[in-house]
Amino acid sequence: MRAIGLVLVILGILAFVYGDITYTKQNEVLEIGSLHATVDEKKHIPLPPIAGGAAILAGMLLVARRPRTA
Repeated sequence: MRAIGLVLVILGILAFVYGDITYTKQNEVLEIGSLHATVDEKKHIPLPPIAGGAAILAGMLLVARRPRTA
């Protein structure tokens, strides 16, 4: 559980630092015989700060949690 908590804390910090996920999508705009033309389009997925804060909080709770004793 501690490993999952650490991953959540790291992901939460990255969400605060970067603020969004950017990726590139290729769209084919022209196809004539063997001639192909494509356009690279950058897309953004915004990450709300509340999501980063929630991930950090959940991760901290998992790291601080005491293990069960049998």
